[in-house]
Amino acid sequence: MDGEELTAQETELYDRQIRVWGVNAQRRLSKSHILVSGMNGTIAEFCKNVVLAGVGSLTLVDDRVVAEGDVLANFLIPLDGNGFGGSSLAELCCDSLRDFNPMVRVSVEKGEISQFEGEFFDKFDAVIISRSPLAAKKIINGICRKRSKRIAFYTVDCRASVGEIFVDLQNYTYSQKKQDDTFDCHLNYSSLEDAIAVPWRTLPRKTPKLYFAMRVIERFEMAEGRKPGEISLSDLPGILALRKELCELQALNESHIPVDLLEKLLAAGQREFPPVCAVIGGILGQEVIKAISGKGDPIKNFFFYDAADGKGIIEDISNKN
Repeated sequence: MDGEELTAQETELYDRQIRVWGVNAQRRLSKSHILVSGMNGTIAEFCKNVVLAGVGSLTLVDDRVVAEGDVLANFLIPLDGNGFGGSSLAELCCDSLRDFNPMVRVSVEKGEISQFEGEFFDKFDAVIISRSPLAAKKIINGICRKRSKRIAFYTVDCRASVGEIFVDLQNYTYSQKKQDDTFDCHLNYSSLEDAIAVPWRTLPRKTPKLYFAMRVIERFEMAEGRKPGEISLSDLPGILALRKELCELQALNESHIPVDLLEKLLAAGQREFPPVCAVIGGILGQEVIKAISGKGDPIKNFFFYDAADGKGIIEDISNKN
């Protein structure tokens, strides 16, 4: 990838970015290939950002038809009053994204991403998963880790006013500049499966309560056979029972998972708030650009955001073995 030069057209179009992060970083970005699954509002923001930044190609996966709730947060869905003609969410978003930057190849892949063969992923440099069950995210993360090339893996989950990003860059090396000296930094990431298996009692006291709440919610959805967000306040008794069970198992006080936070997540369902989508999608885009370009300190390995206080928190929750 590094051996391919930018075209004159790319150099002209991305001149401002080249001035910021250099021609080598832009070259890596312009030759990169990204796969995203789950076209919600947060992913729409992410896609817009990386397309404008000038990735080589972007492949979208989401066969769902448009529902009323999708239109509220996903600005890539056209509102022309003529209906959607039976097009999938991925197809509609693909058409819109092509208008942002004709230099980027945007395409659609049909099917369930967790059932794709391993060889399918070899063409990508980064895989981003949203609105997928925990089991599917583990499967795809495992596939990415088994390929001969390093594939950056991300999950993102935005529920109303809160959101979470998980990052797995495997064994990652990037350049860091301090004063006039440039040196290499090395980070070793845990898989999603290993990260969420870290015993709760071993985590720092400052670990965000959202981390624990999200683990309860996803475990409940998995046990009930629900898709992400297919929950409501009527599920609170079951959620509280599971919270009690998990906290006893993990030797964690139930106060670490406040009832009002669980209620907020349950009330959200699949709804997203556009301003929160913009924040989380922006952070995600920034992180993928960092990983591909090799410029800047990447998140390791969770990022949490709550619009109630406007804070973004990075927490390293890794299997240290």
